[in-house]
Amino acid sequence: MDEQQRALQRFRQLSPLDLYELEGLWVGRHIPTGHPFDGVLENLGWFGKRFTPDLRADALLFRTGDRRLRAIDPKWIPLGLALRLHAFGRTGLARSLFSWGQCAFQAKAPVASVKTLTFEGVASAAMIYDRQPIIDHFRKVNDNRIMGLMVIRNDDRLFAFELERVT
Repeated sequence: MDEQQRALQRFRQLSPLDLYELEGLWVGRHIPTGHPFDGVLENLGWFGKRFTPDLRADALLFRTGDRRLRAIDPKWIPLGLALRLHAFGRTGLARSLFSWGQCAFQAKAPVASVKTLTFEGVASAAMIYDRQPIIDHFRKVNDNRIMGLMVIRNDDRLFAFELERVT
């Protein structure tokens, strides 16, 4: 069984998550699955996600040089190119360029909606990106930790991650 199958098997064993359990700030880390984005987000300074009471979300929060968080609008990410050049995303040059250009990619408001969707036969909370063909499906590990699987339309690979509530 490969890493992606192990992550999917673990995800299937977890409990569904109610939409309102997501509210708040979450710090993230990827779970290795062999996905092209494994290690890319962390290299670029990914912090996690933030969910608002009105079921909207900052899908991509990054650390800035001054120890603050910046919400990035994923509409600026050329997804096909990012998937093909994923190895570059794990380099120091990519980290420097992204850090330098973060202001240009800053979101003006939350960039995703939170809804209940069925995935792998179970209805649970999910985050739908407004301007990318991406859905993050969530399941509950415990009250302060959740597992997510990012699904990109027309791509069978799963990007797995965990989020831990910031208290």
